Amino acid sequence: MSTDDATEKARENGNGVELPSTQRLIPFENKEHNPESYEDMQLDYSPLLFSSLERYLPPNMLNLPRDRKFHFLSDILTRYSPQGEHTRVQKHRKYRQQILSNYEPRHKELYTMNAANFFVPSFLKAISENSEESFRSIMLEPTPGVYTFEMFQPKFCEMLMAEVESMERWVHDQRFHIICPNTMNKYGVVLDDFGLETMLNKLMDGYICPMSRVFFPEVGGLTLDSHHGFVVEYGVNRDIELGFHVDDSEVTLNVCLGEQFYGGDLFFRGVRCDKHVNTETQSEEVFDYAHIPGRAVLHRGRHRHGARATISGHRVNLVIWCRSSVFRELKKHQNDFSSWCGDCRREKKERQHLSVAATKMELLKRDGISAS
Repeated sequence: MSTDDATEKARENGNGVELPSTQRLIPFENKEHNPESYEDMQLDYSPLLFSSLERYLPPNMLNLPRDRKFHFLSDILTRYSPQGEHTRVQKHRKYRQQILSNYEPRHKELYTMNAANFFVPSFLKAISENSEESFRSIMLEPTPGVYTFEMFQPKFCEMLMAEVESMERWVHDQRFHIICPNTMNKYGVVLDDFGLETMLNKLMDGYICPMSRVFFPEVGGLTLDSHHGFVVEYGVNRDIELGFHVDDSEVTLNVCLGEQFYGGDLFFRGVRCDKHVNTETQSEEVFDYAHIPGRAVLHRGRHRHGARATISGHRVNLVIWCRSSVFRELKKHQNDFSSWCGDCRREKKERQHLSVAATKMELLKRDGISAS
C-alpha cells in the first residue's frame, strides 16, 4: 500500500466517512459551543457522552453535520474502548431491548421529567436560582464533601417504589434473569434497563450537574456526561448491609424512598484516590448518616462509605452514579490528587513541611558559617 493510500485509509472510519487526519480531541472544553442532542439515535453509549465530548472537538469540526461528528466520536470511542467492553455494550443493548419490548410500565408519568410533581418546592427554587448561595440555603454539610437536602415529594417516592415492585413482579412472572444493580447489591433494579434512562439523564443534567459544578469541580463535576441509575433494597429477604467501598462514579446521589425501617445508617470514612483507598481513617473523617425518606445525600464517588445493617423493616433507596469521561481520561495522566484525596493532601503537606524544615536548616548552617 502506498503512503497516500495509507493516509487516505486512516482518514476513514468503518462507515467510509472522511475524518480529519489527526483524530484527537482538544485538551480543553469549548464552553461557548452548544452541542447537538443525540437522544433520538440508537447508540452503544450514552447520548450525553456524545454531547459532552462534542465540546472537545477540533474547532474546524464544530459546525459539521451531526452525522459527521457522530461518526468521528464513535470512531474514537471504539478505538479507545477495549474489545471486551465493546462486546459487553452490544450484549447489554440487546438485553435492554428485550425488557423494553415486553415490560409495560405501571406509572408512565415517571418516564418523562415532570419537575413540579417530582421535586419539593425548596429544591426547585434553589435549582432555578442556580448559585452556591441558593444551594447552600437548602443544604446541610455535616461533614466536608457530604451534602444533604430535601429533594423528592412523598408521592414521587411512593410511585417509584410501586414501579420497582411492578418491575420485580414482571421479572418473577416471566422468569426473566435481570442484572444486579452493582457488584455488591444483589437486590434491586437497574432503572435504565427498564426505560427510565432518558428521565434519569435529564435528572442528572438539569438537577445534579448544577450542584456538582459548584461543589465537586475537582473530580469531574463540571463535565458529568453519563450515569448508572438503580434502586437498592434492604431488609428481610433482601440485602442486609453494604460493606466499606467507593462508588464507580465521580458524583453520587443517594435518596431514601422509604419505607418503614430501623437501622441502615450510611457511614463515611474520608475521600481517597486509588492508591490510598484502603488507608487508615482519620478521626475527623468519621461520619454516620441516618436515612430520611425523600432526603438526598450528594457526595464524591471516591468518598469511602458503607451501610450498616437494616435491622427491621424494608428500606428502598434510589442511587445515581454520575460519571465524567473527560475526568477519567485526564486522571490517567495525573499523579497528584491532593485537591480531593485526603491522604494525598496529607502527604503533600508533609513534603512541604520537610522542605521548609530543610531550607531553614540550610539557612542556619550558612548563617553559622558567616558568623564564624
